[in-house]
Amino acid sequence: MLALRLTRTAHLAVHLRRLLVAVASAGTGFLLLSALGYALSHPDTPGAAALRLAWCAAPLAAAVHLAVTVARTDPGTRPRSGLSAIGLGPGRLMAVSATTTALAAALGSVAALFLYLQLRGDLTGSPPSGRVAADALAVGQSLPAPAVLTLLVLVPALASAAVAHTLRPRDPRPTTTAPRGYGRFGAYGWGKTRETFGAYGRFGSRTTAVTAGSRAEPAAGSRADVAAGSRADVAAQVGAGGGLRTQVSDPRPPAPTDGAAETPVTTQTLDPQPEPAPEPAPRPQNTTALPWGIAVLAAGLTVETYTGNASTAPTPGTAPSAGVLIGWALAALGLALAGPGLTHLCGRLLQAARPGALRLLAGRVLMEESHRIGRPLGVVAAVAAAAYVAATVYDGDGPAFGPLATLGALLVAGCTVATLLTAAVAAKHARADTTDALLRLGAPPATLRGAAAVRAAALLALFGPLTLVVAVLAALPLDH
Repeated sequence: MLALRLTRTAHLAVHLRRLLVAVASAGTGFLLLSALGYALSHPDTPGAAALRLAWCAAPLAAAVHLAVTVARTDPGTRPRSGLSAIGLGPGRLMAVSATTTALAAALGSVAALFLYLQLRGDLTGSPPSGRVAADALAVGQSLPAPAVLTLLVLVPALASAAVAHTLRPRDPRPTTTAPRGYGRFGAYGWGKTRETFGAYGRFGSRTTAVTAGSRAEPAAGSRADVAAGSRADVAAQVGAGGGLRTQVSDPRPPAPTDGAAETPVTTQTLDPQPEPAPEPAPRPQNTTALPWGIAVLAAGLTVETYTGNASTAPTPGTAPSAGVLIGWALAALGLALAGPGLTHLCGRLLQAARPGALRLLAGRVLMEESHRIGRPLGVVAAVAAAAYVAATVYDGDGPAFGPLATLGALLVAGCTVATLLTAAVAAKHARADTTDALLRLGAPPATLRGAAAVRAAALLALFGPLTLVVAVLAALPLDH
């Protein structure tokens, strides 16, 4: 019920993004049902039917990626202070977000089922004409209910599981490590803290209070009165980490007023004091996955080259082999993994060689937003490379794409572009406070627009040639 209330009371932009998820789920569900219809119409060619079903993995992955991006930018399920007191902690908000995503994807799956039944003629009684439509819709044959239910549940289940995995609560863990040294009682090795010799004086220590009184003569042999009459009191405190800290009291404490009680000035203690909570570690640099992305991209191109040289080029109207599909999938995964690192590297290059205010601002923003827009940029580059390969391979006479292939291409391209735009809008909202601060400091709006143009030009200059190189390398084994 809470997910339904949050869905109903959301803003118009949030509803539009969820509608995009529903449309992507509907298109993917229709493609899955079409693969099932082809398998029912051609029981003697199970390999071709399995290959059609395998090619539905591309729009399925694009739809799930869009659902995850929309869930991350949903303001209704964003953790806020004070929500844990009413039972809306990070875990509950994660469950609400996953439920909302499942509802949107389920709505699209239901729409796909109604559209498929409508085209088959089950609802109107008029079967479609054409051999291609009859093959994809399995006209005149009964649909197995378990298979239909499994295919329609696939998109909502995967989307909600991906959202739950992405938005799962994470416990903060310290990222700093202590230097290697001698631990307690001479134990040598890696420890959480390194204790000093003064740390052993904590056992049996007492707390003494120094008060400011009248400047009377101290009694003979009384160390407390001698300490009270001194001009400066130095307190030694040993923290929980074993470090030595000093605290100096006021050399001239104010005299107490008439009739007022004596006021304690300084409290000295040798007992361990609780250390303050560590500051959250900054976000790690997004260059750690760059070598892995390059390695996966090289592996994908290698697999595609090997399988492409071992088989003949696909003719128009037929799908490439399963090895080519695996190679394309690995290449797309490699570009997606390398996207954040490449975006971070692009921001660093913008700040090289004595940057001005414009390049410095653009580079810093790119480095900060590399974790948001880097992966969608890599996916868009992979889709653009695949489009180039498809246009290069299917350039013969006759129709290159059928209606289902066109629907799949439009789904993949639309989902990736929508994901990139959604991530860009979320990044803009995330730096809204910084933009307002710059405007209050007197930065002209033209400078901010110029920085945005510089960022776009830098990303295009980096990802454009990279996409073209990957596309040419991927099309070489198939164009023979």
